[in-house]
Amino acid sequence: MWLIVISAAVAVVFVFSIAILSRYKRCPSDKILVIYGKVGKGSSKCIHGGAAFIWPVIQSYEYLSLRPIQIDVPLQNALSKQNIRVDVPSNFTVGISTRPEVMVAAAERLLGLETKEIETIAKEIIFGQLRLCVATMDIEDINADRDKFLDNISKNVEGELEKIGLRLINVNVTDIRDESGYIESLGKKAASEAINTAKKDVAEKDRDGAIGESRAQQEQRIQVADANAKAVEGENEAKIMVANSDANRREREAEATKRAVAAEKVQSAKALEESYRAEQEAEIARATREKATQEADIIVRAEIEKRKVEIDAEAVAEKKRREAKGEADGIYYKMEAQARGIQEILSKQADGFGKIVAATAGRPSEAAMMMIVDKLPDIVKTQVEAIRNIKIDKVIVWDSMGGKDGKPATANFLSGMMGSVPPLQELFKMAGLDLPAYLGKPAEETKTTGAAGKTPEGNTAVDS
Repeated sequence: MWLIVISAAVAVVFVFSIAILSRYKRCPSDKILVIYGKVGKGSSKCIHGGAAFIWPVIQSYEYLSLRPIQIDVPLQNALSKQNIRVDVPSNFTVGISTRPEVMVAAAERLLGLETKEIETIAKEIIFGQLRLCVATMDIEDINADRDKFLDNISKNVEGELEKIGLRLINVNVTDIRDESGYIESLGKKAASEAINTAKKDVAEKDRDGAIGESRAQQEQRIQVADANAKAVEGENEAKIMVANSDANRREREAEATKRAVAAEKVQSAKALEESYRAEQEAEIARATREKATQEADIIVRAEIEKRKVEIDAEAVAEKKRREAKGEADGIYYKMEAQARGIQEILSKQADGFGKIVAATAGRPSEAAMMMIVDKLPDIVKTQVEAIRNIKIDKVIVWDSMGGKDGKPATANFLSGMMGSVPPLQELFKMAGLDLPAYLGKPAEETKTTGAAGKTPEGNTAVDS
């Protein structure tokens, strides 16, 4: 159901569009489109070229053709200004005008008429205006001044044709005749006058020619004699003038030669002077150029060398700055590494010392003693090294057995040599500690053991 409705609507729209488009009319170039009905102002609307939409029901249209219309007007017995009847057969070409106001007049008066009907109306108008134009002119003017006659016809006829919407395109008068033979008589009269005038002119010219010939011969003889006399006189005067001219010529030639020689010498001197001046200027210019060239070469070379030295110096300085910066960075990083190492060692030692103190239950003296005991092999090694390198090739003892304290001298020597080695007890005292009893007794305690060298416990003291 909906499909049928849509199809019907489409069909209606299509038909309506076709109807609307069919009312859009285009005007050809050889026609005028006349729209009449409800067109606003005026009785019709005329369009030449272009197109227009024709509203259905309230408007309609027709065309007016612009094609030329040929009208033959065999005017006869037209009364002229001299009351002489003449025949003026002519041919007129008319057509509908395209001027807006004239197109409206054509639509009002010629719309719907056939070409023959338009031709008949125009022919009647032309007949009347042509008779009127002939009645206002003399036969002589009509026959002699055709341009004026055609101009009058155009003015009178075209004004009347525009009233019905036409315009005059062309006028062609084929011939002008009259029933009384006046125009023919005028022609014969003009011909006779022309012939007589020609004969008179010929006779006068013959007479003038004979008289002129006699006068010419007379004047010729007079003028020849006069010319001969004047010729002799002229020859003499010419000879005198030639002689004077020769004298003047020689004088002027001499003066000219003199001036020429002087001028040549002056010009030669000026030329030499200018040549010397030019050579001097050229030498100065050459010297200036050579100087400029030398200065340019030396200065440019010096500037190049100077710039090269500056660049080399800057390069060396930059190299040194970079090397110094590199060395400084290396030393900095090396010292920083060493500082970190020492800091690490000290940190570890501090941790170790803390653990030793902690192991001795917080007694610093025992902690220090444990550290010295830990380093005791190194200390003993140091004592041994003190006398290790003493080289004794040979010892000669002259012992008189008179030593001190009842000891022989040899024993005292060896005891003194061994006493030069720092005892362990002294090393401990320097550290603010006491040597443990199992490592030996101090020297004072050894002396108190008695002459027998016995300790209270009955042990033998060991001399360090």
